[in-house]
Amino acid sequence: MEKRNIHRKPKKLHKKRFALASIQKGAKRSRYSCVKKLKPKEIEILNQRYRKLHKKRRKRLALMVARRTLLFILTLLILCVFAVYRLGYVLTNGPSETAKYQLVLSLMQASATKWVPELFLSKEEVDSIVEKSKQQSKTVIKVEDLIKNPSDNNPNPSGPQENDPDFWADAIDGMKLIILNGSTYKAYVLLVKDPANVFVGTSTSNYQSATIGAQIFTVVNRYKDIGAVAAINGGEFPDIGGHGKGERPVGLTYSQGKCVWDDGIRRTFIGFDKNNKLIVKNSMTREEADKLGIRDAVCFQTGNVLIDNDGENVRLYYADSDVGTAQRTAIGQTADGTVILLVTDGRTASSLGATRNDVINIMVSFGAVTAGMLDGGSSTQMYYEDYYTKYNIDPDTLDDNQKKGLVNKYKAFTPPRYIPTYFVVKKPQA
Repeated sequence: MEKRNIHRKPKKLHKKRFALASIQKGAKRSRYSCVKKLKPKEIEILNQRYRKLHKKRRKRLALMVARRTLLFILTLLILCVFAVYRLGYVLTNGPSETAKYQLVLSLMQASATKWVPELFLSKEEVDSIVEKSKQQSKTVIKVEDLIKNPSDNNPNPSGPQENDPDFWADAIDGMKLIILNGSTYKAYVLLVKDPANVFVGTSTSNYQSATIGAQIFTVVNRYKDIGAVAAINGGEFPDIGGHGKGERPVGLTYSQGKCVWDDGIRRTFIGFDKNNKLIVKNSMTREEADKLGIRDAVCFQTGNVLIDNDGENVRLYYADSDVGTAQRTAIGQTADGTVILLVTDGRTASSLGATRNDVINIMVSFGAVTAGMLDGGSSTQMYYEDYYTKYNIDPDTLDDNQKKGLVNKYKAFTPPRYIPTYFVVKKPQA
C-alpha cells in the first residue's frame, strides 16, 4: 500500500477542503474517494490546516479593506484641502477686491487663523490690507439729536427713549434682553438700567501666580454673593495661535476700585469711573486712570474706540474698509447712563458675523454716546442666568452651553474659553 505523507501540503488542497466539508456535514458519499480513506487523526490535521489558512485569508482581507479605506479617506482629505486652497486662492487673487478683503480680514480676526492669508498673499499684501482696514472716517452727531431723534441716525431705534417712560416696566433683574437679526449676523443685546451694577469680574485674585483663566459660568458664580446674574467677556489676553489659557490680561486692568494688573502695555482702554460713566480712550496710563477715578476697566488692542463724545457732539469712528465679519463683543452707554452689552454670533452658515460698522450702527440704534470694542472671535460670550425661563424661550431649541446660561451660540465642538476678565452685572439692590 502506498504510504501518504499527510503533513505535506497537497497540490490541490481546495479539493480536500471541500471533501472535508462534506464529511463534516455528514455526507454519506464524496466525489473525492481519497477522503474516505483518511483516519480521524488525519482529518484533524486537515482541519487545523484549513482553520489556519482561513484565518490568514481573513486577516489579509481585513488588512486590504483597511488599506483601501485609509487610501480613500486620504484621497478625499487631499481633494478637500486642495479645493479649500483653490477657493482661497481664487478669492484672494481673483477680480473681486471686496471678496479678498473680506476673507483676509475675517481670518485675521482670530488668533488661530492669522497665518492663513499668507498662504495666498505675500506678508506685505496682508499687512497692507490690515492697515487699510484701520483707516477710519469720523461722523459727528449732536448729542441732543441722538437723544431726541434717534430714528434720523437709525431707522429702528431700540433703546430707551425720552418719550417712552414705560420702557423699563417689563425689565427683569434691572435688565432687558433683546435679540436682533442682521443681514450677516445674529446679535444679543443686554440693556442694564443702572451702570453701578456693572463691574469687571476677574478669574483670580492674583494674576501673577495664575496658570489659567476661568469660564464665564465660573466667574459669575464667583460673585454670586453680591448678586451676579449676567456677564460678557472682557479684555485682551495673550493668545498665540489661538491656544492662550487666559491666565492674565493684557494692559491696564481695574476691578471694583482696585488696579489688579498693569504690565505697561498700552491698548484701547474701556471702563467705568466712580461716577458710573463709561470711559473709552485710545490709551491710558495708571496715573491718568487714578486721576479719573477709574473703578473698573479692561484693555483691548488698539483702534477700538467706536463712539465717544465731548458733551455736545457724538463722534462715530466708522471703518473705511468695512468687510471683515466675525463674532463681536462691545460695550456702550447712553446719555441717561444705560449700559449696552452686545455680542454677535459669527463664523457659521447662518451667521457670518458682524463688521465694525455693524456694531457701531447697533450701538447708535440704542442711543449710545460712548462705546468700545471688546475681545471677539472665540472669546465672544454672553451669560444670563436662567434667561430662557425669564423670556419664555423653548429649552429644546438651545444647545448644552445655552441651557447652562450662555445666551449666544458658541462655536461647536469646543467648550467656552478660559479668559481673565469679564464685565459682570449684578442684580439691583432691593
